[in-house]
Amino acid sequence: MTLSTPASPSRFGGIHPLVDALAERIRQCRQQLPELASLEIDADLEAISGSLDGEELFILNEVHRCRGLRKLHLETARLGKGLQILHCVFFPDPRYDLPIFGADIVAGPAGVSAAIADLSPVTAELPQGIHEALEQQRRPSFSQPRELPAWGSIFSPHVLFVRPANAGEEQLFIEAVVTMLQVLATAVLAGEPQPIDDPATVQRWQGQLSYCRQQKQNDKTRRVLEKAFNPAWAERYIEELLFDDPPALC
Repeated sequence: MTLSTPASPSRFGGIHPLVDALAERIRQCRQQLPELASLEIDADLEAISGSLDGEELFILNEVHRCRGLRKLHLETARLGKGLQILHCVFFPDPRYDLPIFGADIVAGPAGVSAAIADLSPVTAELPQGIHEALEQQRRPSFSQPRELPAWGSIFSPHVLFVRPANAGEEQLFIEAVVTMLQVLATAVLAGEPQPIDDPATVQRWQGQLSYCRQQKQNDKTRRVLEKAFNPAWAERYIEELLFDDPPALC
């Protein structure tokens, strides 16, 4: 494994238009959140280069926090001239009654094979205001919906998981993600923290812990990282950056 210095994802070249466009829209939405600040991460987790099956692998991570959200993580990755990935998760501070925002794109020379986005509940149901706001939105229609994975019980009824068939459907996906982020931003701005020992805070902490542990069941991510780097580094990357457990309540 080798490390590169932090840089724009465009330095990798050949980024799929959907990956590039959605990353930029996420950055724009992120800037509207209150008390936004960068989170420091180790250099070997920020801008990464390695190789997999003889092709160069580049990964760039952007990590922030804001009032109401303990971590906002945006990852863009590219393998050679083929596979391109966007992975984004916004984890709430358990003191706030907020969902987890997540979005992922997997693209290649043949197009986008998977695009998923959701505001996922950390307890049994989404906060009522979030659910009602999403219910009021027109759900876009896609020609190639996809089935959720076996561990997909963590998602909300509003989850969008599709294979965009053309540029028009890619734009529909971007618009749907922006709508989710706008709903989340409204809730963040209106949110008030509850005490750290409040039963609702504890329940949300437990729910977020369960979400992170279910996401870690995605063995495909682990296998790719282990092959490109090594098992110990892959474990650290997943545990410390991708799906780190929420900090203990104290």
